[in-house]
Amino acid sequence: MAFGIVDYIVFAVMLTISASIGVYYRFTGGKQKTTQEYMLGNQNQSMIPVAFSLMASFMSAIAMFGASAEIYMRGTQFTTYYLGYMLAAPVIAYIYLPVFFRLGNLSVYEYLELRFGRLIRITTSLAYSVQMILYMAIVLYAPAIALEAVTGMSRTSSITVVGLVCVFYSTIGGIKAVIITDLFQSILMFGSVYAVIGVAIYETGSVSEIWRIGNKFNRIQFSNFNIDPTERHSWFSSVFGGFFTCISLFAINQTQVQRYLTMKDYQTAVKSIWYSIPLMIFLALSASFSGLAIYSKYHSCDPLRTGRIASEEQLMPLYVLETMGNISGLTGLFVAGIFSSALSSVSPILNSLAAVTMEDYVKPFRKHEIPDKKKVYYMKLLVLAYGGVCIILAFLAQYIGSILQTSLTIFGVIGGPVLAVFTLGVLIPKANQKGAFTGLILGLIFSFILGFGGPKPHPKNLPTYTNSCTVLDETAFNLHTITTALHEEPKIDYLYLFRISYMYYIVLGFAVTFIFGLVVSAAFGGSHYTNPDLFTPFVAERIKKQGLLNKQAFMDMELRKSQNN
Repeated sequence: MAFGIVDYIVFAVMLTISASIGVYYRFTGGKQKTTQEYMLGNQNQSMIPVAFSLMASFMSAIAMFGASAEIYMRGTQFTTYYLGYMLAAPVIAYIYLPVFFRLGNLSVYEYLELRFGRLIRITTSLAYSVQMILYMAIVLYAPAIALEAVTGMSRTSSITVVGLVCVFYSTIGGIKAVIITDLFQSILMFGSVYAVIGVAIYETGSVSEIWRIGNKFNRIQFSNFNIDPTERHSWFSSVFGGFFTCISLFAINQTQVQRYLTMKDYQTAVKSIWYSIPLMIFLALSASFSGLAIYSKYHSCDPLRTGRIASEEQLMPLYVLETMGNISGLTGLFVAGIFSSALSSVSPILNSLAAVTMEDYVKPFRKHEIPDKKKVYYMKLLVLAYGGVCIILAFLAQYIGSILQTSLTIFGVIGGPVLAVFTLGVLIPKANQKGAFTGLILGLIFSFILGFGGPKPHPKNLPTYTNSCTVLDETAFNLHTITTALHEEPKIDYLYLFRISYMYYIVLGFAVTFIFGLVVSAAFGGSHYTNPDLFTPFVAERIKKQGLLNKQAFMDMELRKSQNN
């Protein structure tokens, strides 16, 4: 049960193909010499590849390992989170996207300068950069867990390999290479998840048997309708959290909006959303079901309690090693899929961070326009620089807790306030610069205290068992039990604020920012923005109508004046 020569060949072929796509686009077509091609793919990209790229951008090894481990340890209630994604799709397609597509700016944050001024643009852009850099570090760390467990390769080597390959093809191939590579890597991700599910079906005999074992040991849970905000996962926390998270990632996130702008028109971009979000939900639910598949094997001999693995994220790699290790190439396919999930998340983010840096931090402060060829050169250097920062930070990710909860916390703490500012912009004509900036700062402060303050209670796991373990396993279990007892934390009376479910971080951050934005805007008053292009269609129509009414009223007033004279 080792990572053999065939597995290494499969893994190496995957890395080679990913790198080769970057080389291909570097030396074909326009050879990535213009900003239009390097960052927007000449705005002629096909819908299906872009849909897969949108899906893959935030469907990383974090979701694959994290979702399966969550279901294994705490049950299926978490999967109600994806109902929020379904509800968010029409909001993204018909409220936010029309505004950004109408303006067509490379940086989505340029909209905020038009709407609220440069200070808001820079602040939100910096918040996005911090959010994505932190997320990329965790994304690179996640597959290192798998490679260490399956091949024995150190986490340092793993992080370095995946980081360098990703930076290479992102730098030389531009957005075209990112989109096509995402399509290839998405197929590998599906293959990895269904390899796990397929083996479990073979070992247990059927899907219904996997479900029966999960149900017997209380892993099938869909009945938590508790409205208590401190309830970690309930229908309310999961659906609200999923709804706001999906909008923040797919509607106003530079990584995704930049992909919409690679397509020829708005209608094609909308279609890509209607394809990508169901694809993402399908893969996420499949990864979640793989948690039940893994549990069907270890339900009576938990590898965490026996000390065979150090963290819950290593459950899937252990399962692969023990069930597929004797089938040449299958373990290599799994590892290739896991690495693909990291590559497909990091590469578009690197590309988008370079675009944001050039458009938001460099271009506005230069007196003279940068020549297009030189701009592309600078962007390539920025991809390299961000890639290096990402690799360095990935080495620190081992000190975090659950990678799934940590990544969603990062999305929520920053995503909530930023989403609120965009929402004020596209929906509320009376919102002004003072209100938006005050709300953003207060929202970010509140969210950071809520998300990263503490201490916080650890998630409660469902019972696990060791009744079918061997004597050797029981010895390891006893040692693990003693070690756990020695390091057990004292009981703490946690503050209510820090007991609130991480699912609500993005909801509360949004609410604080939005409410203060409205209140301060009303308090200071001032002129209202009436450019219809800056608002969602139904608000724009109302502004146009009001403008016509105001114009007619002015003409009537002038007519009465002339008659009186």
